[in-house]
Amino acid sequence: MEIVHIDSWEQFVTATSACDGWAFRGLPDADWQLFSSLSRYLHSFVPDRASWRQREERALRIFRRKAHIYLADPNVLVDDIRCLALMQHHGAPTRMLDFTKSPFVAAFFALNNTNRSAAVFALDTPTLWRAAPRHAPGLRREVIDPRVAGNFERYFAPNDQDILWVGEPEAMDRRLVAQSGTFVVPGVLDKPLDAIIGQYGAGPALMRKFVLPPSLRADAMLALYRMNITHATLFPDLDGLARSIGYELEITWPGHRAGGPG
Repeated sequence: MEIVHIDSWEQFVTATSACDGWAFRGLPDADWQLFSSLSRYLHSFVPDRASWRQREERALRIFRRKAHIYLADPNVLVDDIRCLALMQHHGAPTRMLDFTKSPFVAAFFALNNTNRSAAVFALDTPTLWRAAPRHAPGLRREVIDPRVAGNFERYFAPNDQDILWVGEPEAMDRRLVAQSGTFVVPGVLDKPLDAIIGQYGAGPALMRKFVLPPSLRADAMLALYRMNITHATLFPDLDGLARSIGYELEITWPGHRAGGPG
């Protein structure tokens, strides 16, 4: 993984423009590793790794048994990736990692609620779509596609393949569309994403980590606000609007006085 230290918002814009077609993920702490929410939960609370497969299977089974009560179309629960995406959308720990095709959306998630050095990870998805892990050259993206019936259980659930798949469900929800979102699905739960990517060929690094210092946050957040990248646009519902109000506390417009109109 290539690490790039960024000094200004303009440098970030220039650096990410070279990552055409890549996928991005922002983290509010540059020291955090790229683990899924399920991996973090299991690492923290379930030391018995031998049980992780059974625990993930049980979580999926429970969600499928009960979620249909709240759904207009329970058929979304049949498709493994759509079911996992629905779980992820509503806050359940899953093995999927949210990425976005926009470096600016990733920067928003990295910088919005932090005063530490943050990070935006960039994943060379065009190369990964054509690549396969060195230990299993037959396991290309189209072979392991978890949208194909039976593939999630075959290639991902056993937690014994250093593989990953990048893509979206066949049907995307409003939030995924608003965020230009995509998912990364790892084949193991006990390794960070960069360790898995290390199994994919030689040559140029397939992942870059852009480290963003606290000093550029003010310029970056103002630029993102002007680009209409806020919680209200990324989460197109009342919850998103309410969460977007926080940044309004930071904005001061010329000519506005305290207590004046917003």
